[in-house]
Amino acid sequence: MGAERVAITDQAASLLRQLREDHGQPLMFHQSGGCCDGSAPMCYTQGTFATGPADVLLGELDAGTPEPVPVWISRAQYEYWSHTHLTIGVTQGRGAGFSIEGPTGHRFIIHSRLFTEDELQELDPVTSG
Repeated sequence: MGAERVAITDQAASLLRQLREDHGQPLMFHQSGGCCDGSAPMCYTQGTFATGPADVLLGELDAGTPEPVPVWISRAQYEYWSHTHLTIGVTQGRGAGFSIEGPTGHRFIIHSRLFTEDELQELDPVTSG
């Protein structure tokens, strides 16, 4: 297994487990790049946000939910961030947009760092939606 493009903090994984239980459906993330939500990772129940050929799958998170949580990003945004590792975290406060964690008083956030040269060599290619 090569380097991974995306990870999740323990606190964010805990919130995902709560959201999975509350909503009773598998979850997904789409990394926003729009003006209204800045660069917030948006969490949806699967099927609520349609991905397509303009989106790429960064990876799937093992958050302790019954199924892995896919993380998608628009291809245009991916072109800017392809050299960075993203970690989804959580903080207190209400985020903008339609992300389902809003009513909990928390919001998902992104932490990023540049990949090392070794990690860049190990990365698997991304796939389109």
